[in-house]
Amino acid sequence: MTNAPASAPLAPLNGVPMDLIIYNTLTRVKEAFTPIDAANVRMYVCGPTVYDYAHIGNARPVVVFDTLFRLLRYLYGTDHVTYVRNITDVDDKINARAEAERRTIREVTETTAAQYHADMAALGALLPTVEPRATEHIEEMKALIERLVANGFAYVAEGHVLFEVGKMADYGKLSGRSLEDMVAGARVEIAPYKKDPMDFVLWKPSKQGEPSWPSPCGIETDGRPGWHIECSAMAGKHLGEVFDIHGGGIDLTFPHHENEIAQSCCAHGTARMANYWMHNGFLQVEGEKMSKSLGNFITVHELLESDKVGGRTWSGAAVRLTLMSAHYRQPLDFTQKGLEEAVKLIERWAKLISGVTPHEAGAPPAEVVEALCEDLNTPSAIAALHGFARAARAGDAEAAQKLADAAAFLGLMPENWRDAVAQRAEAAEADPEFAARVEALIAARIAARTAKNWAESDRIRDELVAMGVVLMDGKNPQTGELETKWELAR
Repeated sequence: MTNAPASAPLAPLNGVPMDLIIYNTLTRVKEAFTPIDAANVRMYVCGPTVYDYAHIGNARPVVVFDTLFRLLRYLYGTDHVTYVRNITDVDDKINARAEAERRTIREVTETTAAQYHADMAALGALLPTVEPRATEHIEEMKALIERLVANGFAYVAEGHVLFEVGKMADYGKLSGRSLEDMVAGARVEIAPYKKDPMDFVLWKPSKQGEPSWPSPCGIETDGRPGWHIECSAMAGKHLGEVFDIHGGGIDLTFPHHENEIAQSCCAHGTARMANYWMHNGFLQVEGEKMSKSLGNFITVHELLESDKVGGRTWSGAAVRLTLMSAHYRQPLDFTQKGLEEAVKLIERWAKLISGVTPHEAGAPPAEVVEALCEDLNTPSAIAALHGFARAARAGDAEAAQKLADAAAFLGLMPENWRDAVAQRAEAAEADPEFAARVEALIAARIAARTAKNWAESDRIRDELVAMGVVLMDGKNPQTGELETKWELAR
């Protein structure tokens, strides 16, 4: 595998040649995208840490990179794109939530992951090609850590393994910071076992009650991985030592993505981890930073299921359209007014295409593709929908078809457009055997968990998720035994 792009893009499926232009955080310029292998375009995006409901700031990168995933599938073919988005299921926040709620860590992570899937499905997000979990890749992490130690880039100290930042000559290239700037601006842990304050943890000892695994590098006590090594290991396993695109929020540029690059490049001896780095901008709420102390902290679940914002619930389509209203690299001010405007737009568009069946989502209008190929310019794509709507109001049937096709391609799914999730739920409710099947699978899953057969438990969980079932694990207050409630994702 090479470090640089080597092959030309495939022709788009409708025969309209278009170059995809991407702003590369690594080089700080817009570049024409050329994949390493056009038969397998590879993208990694940092996913959720599953300890609570996802907030709207978490949802923005999901929508941004779901849009890019859709575009790449159109440009290169559905079977020629591999999108990996991980789940972090070992973390201090998870441990704290489990302790506070007197639940097992696995109960917290499985319930929260199911909630995340349901909320993101409501926003029209496609499932990634691969969704690896950190706890399923511990051996890959340990192997990567041992390679870093063997290569002289990491060291063992007091039960920890640390990456020695000073050994990497171009550390800081992604964020554009010098080591001096990083030390001044970062919250670095000052610890006696560190050679330098900037050295970061690859592996650490586990405290009592925390998840633990046999440690690498001859360390006798059990431990657990640091956060940064998780993504390096999962990306390397599923996408290779060097892949095409790495994405995430701008807040992850430093230290997380900077450290990913350091780990991956120094372990594999490559010049790059990914050829293109993409970062979405920050999200504010009504002009202010979102925070619980200000009372403007909003989860996706609250928007969909409660009256916290504007005294009403909001459709997933309206939330998605609001998140797409600003260019992904720009800050986004998430407002009630924006949601209201999105609802009005969707209602108008729905009336214009009443009775129009969208073509397959892989066949969008050229105007939309052209907008998205210019560094994923969703405002320009939405402007194209406005143009189709104006023409459709004048009686242009072709414009109405374009509007339906464009909306379907962009993942905008008003309530009266029968999306896949709603269809699945309706079909399930009409099937008298469905509930019995779900209950039988849940019973089998509980039996597997009781026997600590986690692989079988996970397999059954994945089968239920594929059926559109959201699991809610808890303990029976009388018996203390695990019980699972369920509902259909909508």
